[in-house]
Amino acid sequence: MGISKRNYVTQMEKYKKCLYRVAYSYMNDKTLALDALDEAIYKGYINRGKLKNEECFKTWLTRIVVNECLQLLRKNKREVLIDEIPEEATEAFDTLPIRDALGKLSQELASIIYLRFFGGYTLAETAAILKVPQGTVATRERKALALLKLELEE
Repeated sequence: MGISKRNYVTQMEKYKKCLYRVAYSYMNDKTLALDALDEAIYKGYINRGKLKNEECFKTWLTRIVVNECLQLLRKNKREVLIDEIPEEATEAFDTLPIRDALGKLSQELASIIYLRFFGGYTLAETAAILKVPQGTVATRERKALALLKLELEE
Protein backbone atom coordinates (compact mmCIF):
# COMPACT_ATOMS: atom_id res chain seq x y z
CA MET A 1 0.00 0.00 0.00
CA GLY A 2 1.09 3.64 0.10
CA ILE A 3 1.96 5.98 -2.71
CA SER A 4 4.62 5.41 -5.36
CA LYS A 5 7.65 7.69 -5.70
CA ARG A 6 6.35 9.08 -8.99
CA ASN A 7 2.86 9.76 -7.62
CA TYR A 8 4.31 11.34 -4.48
CA VAL A 9 6.34 13.81 -6.54
CA THR A 10 3.40 14.53 -8.85
CA GLN A 11 1.01 15.14 -5.95
CA MET A 12 3.54 17.20 -4.01
CA GLU A 13 4.18 19.44 -7.04
CA LYS A 14 0.43 19.90 -7.43
CA TYR A 15 0.02 21.20 -3.86
CA LYS A 16 3.36 22.85 -3.09
CA LYS A 17 2.10 26.46 -3.37
CA CYS A 18 -0.78 25.75 -1.03
CA LEU A 19 1.54 23.96 1.39
CA TYR A 20 3.96 26.90 1.28
CA ARG A 21 1.15 29.34 2.12
CA VAL A 22 0.23 27.21 5.13
CA ALA A 23 3.86 27.02 6.29
CA TYR A 24 4.34 30.75 5.77
CA SER A 25 1.18 31.58 7.70
CA TYR A 26 2.59 29.70 10.70
CA MET A 27 6.20 30.84 10.44
CA ASN A 28 5.84 34.44 9.16
CA ASP A 29 9.29 34.12 7.61
CA LYS A 30 10.24 32.95 4.11
CA THR A 31 13.29 31.00 5.17
CA LEU A 32 11.65 29.29 8.13
CA ALA A 33 8.59 28.44 6.02
CA LEU A 34 10.79 26.88 3.36
CA ASP A 35 12.75 24.97 6.01
CA ALA A 36 9.53 23.60 7.50
CA LEU A 37 8.17 22.74 4.06
CA ASP A 38 11.38 21.02 2.98
CA GLU A 39 11.46 18.93 6.13
CA ALA A 40 7.78 18.07 5.82
CA ILE A 41 8.18 17.00 2.19
CA TYR A 42 11.14 14.84 3.17
CA LYS A 43 9.23 13.26 6.06
CA GLY A 44 6.24 12.69 3.80
CA TYR A 45 8.44 11.03 1.20
CA ILE A 46 10.06 8.75 3.78
CA ASN A 47 6.66 7.80 5.23
CA ARG A 48 4.71 7.65 1.96
CA GLY A 49 4.17 3.91 2.48
CA LYS A 50 2.01 4.69 5.52
CA LEU A 51 -0.55 6.62 3.47
CA LYS A 52 -3.49 4.25 3.15
CA ASN A 53 -5.70 6.30 0.83
CA GLU A 54 -4.06 8.31 -1.94
CA GLU A 55 -7.13 10.58 -2.10
CA CYS A 56 -6.13 11.91 1.34
CA PHE A 57 -2.66 12.97 0.16
CA LYS A 58 -3.22 16.73 0.45
CA THR A 59 -4.69 16.49 3.94
CA TRP A 60 -2.01 14.04 5.05
CA LEU A 61 0.89 16.17 3.79
CA THR A 62 -0.66 19.38 5.15
CA ARG A 63 -0.83 17.75 8.59
CA ILE A 64 2.88 16.95 8.30
CA VAL A 65 3.59 20.59 7.33
CA VAL A 66 1.56 21.90 10.29
CA ASN A 67 3.32 19.54 12.70
CA GLU A 68 6.72 20.54 11.34
CA CYS A 69 5.89 24.25 11.70
CA LEU A 70 4.72 23.78 15.28
CA GLN A 71 7.83 21.76 16.07
CA LEU A 72 10.09 24.48 14.67
CA LEU A 73 8.23 27.17 16.60
CA ARG A 74 8.57 25.19 19.83
CA LYS A 75 12.23 24.53 19.09
CA ASN A 76 13.00 28.18 18.47
CA LYS A 77 10.91 29.37 21.44
CA ARG A 78 11.13 32.87 20.24
CA GLU A 79 8.92 35.26 18.43
CA VAL A 80 9.48 34.93 14.72
CA LEU A 81 10.15 38.28 13.12
CA ILE A 82 7.63 39.18 10.46
CA ASP A 83 9.42 39.54 7.16
CA GLU A 84 8.13 40.80 3.86
CA ILE A 85 5.15 38.72 2.74
CA PRO A 86 5.87 36.83 -0.50
CA GLU A 87 3.65 37.40 -3.54
CA GLU A 88 2.30 33.85 -3.28
CA ALA A 89 0.72 34.68 0.09
CA THR A 90 -2.88 35.79 0.22
CA GLU A 91 -3.29 39.54 -0.30
CA ALA A 92 -5.26 39.95 2.92
CA PHE A 93 -2.20 38.89 4.88
CA ASP A 94 -0.26 41.78 3.35
CA THR A 95 -1.66 44.37 5.73
CA LEU A 96 -0.05 44.90 9.10
CA PRO A 97 -3.31 45.04 11.11
CA ILE A 98 -4.23 41.52 9.91
CA ARG A 99 -0.83 40.13 10.88
CA ASP A 100 -0.98 41.80 14.27
CA ALA A 101 -4.55 40.63 14.92
CA LEU A 102 -3.70 37.03 13.96
CA GLY A 103 -0.70 37.16 16.28
CA LYS A 104 -3.04 37.86 19.21
CA LEU A 105 -5.18 34.75 18.62
CA SER A 106 -4.47 31.48 20.39
CA GLN A 107 -2.65 28.86 18.30
CA GLU A 108 -5.78 26.71 17.95
CA LEU A 109 -7.83 29.62 16.59
CA ALA A 110 -5.04 30.95 14.38
CA SER A 111 -4.48 27.48 12.89
CA ILE A 112 -8.04 27.39 11.63
CA ILE A 113 -7.75 30.83 10.05
CA TYR A 114 -4.43 29.91 8.43
CA LEU A 115 -5.79 26.69 6.96
CA ARG A 116 -9.25 27.95 5.95
CA PHE A 117 -8.37 31.34 4.51
CA PHE A 118 -4.69 31.20 3.59
CA GLY A 119 -4.51 27.50 2.75
CA GLY A 120 -7.91 27.34 1.05
CA TYR A 121 -9.04 24.19 2.88
CA THR A 122 -12.69 23.29 3.46
CA LEU A 123 -14.17 22.77 6.92
CA ALA A 124 -13.92 19.00 6.48
CA GLU A 125 -10.30 19.16 5.30
CA THR A 126 -9.36 21.51 8.14
CA ALA A 127 -11.00 19.16 10.64
CA ALA A 128 -9.06 16.21 9.22
CA ILE A 129 -5.76 18.12 9.30
CA LEU A 130 -6.22 19.29 12.88
CA LYS A 131 -7.81 16.00 13.96
CA VAL A 132 -10.85 17.66 15.54
CA PRO A 133 -14.57 17.34 14.72
CA GLN A 134 -15.90 19.48 11.88
CA GLY A 135 -18.31 21.22 14.27
CA THR A 136 -15.38 22.23 16.46
CA VAL A 137 -13.66 23.79 13.44
CA ALA A 138 -16.82 25.73 12.58
CA THR A 139 -17.21 26.97 16.16
CA ARG A 140 -13.55 27.96 16.46
CA GLU A 141 -13.69 29.69 13.07
CA ARG A 142 -16.67 31.81 14.15
CA LYS A 143 -14.92 32.67 17.41
CA ALA A 144 -11.66 33.54 15.64
CA LEU A 145 -13.43 35.72 13.08
CA ALA A 146 -15.36 37.52 15.83
CA LEU A 147 -12.13 38.18 17.75
CA LEU A 148 -10.39 39.37 14.58
CA LYS A 149 -13.29 41.67 13.81
CA LEU A 150 -13.14 43.18 17.31
CA GLU A 151 -9.38 43.57 17.10
CA LEU A 152 -9.50 45.21 13.67
CA GLU A 153 -12.29 47.59 14.64
CA GLU A 154 -10.15 49.07 17.42
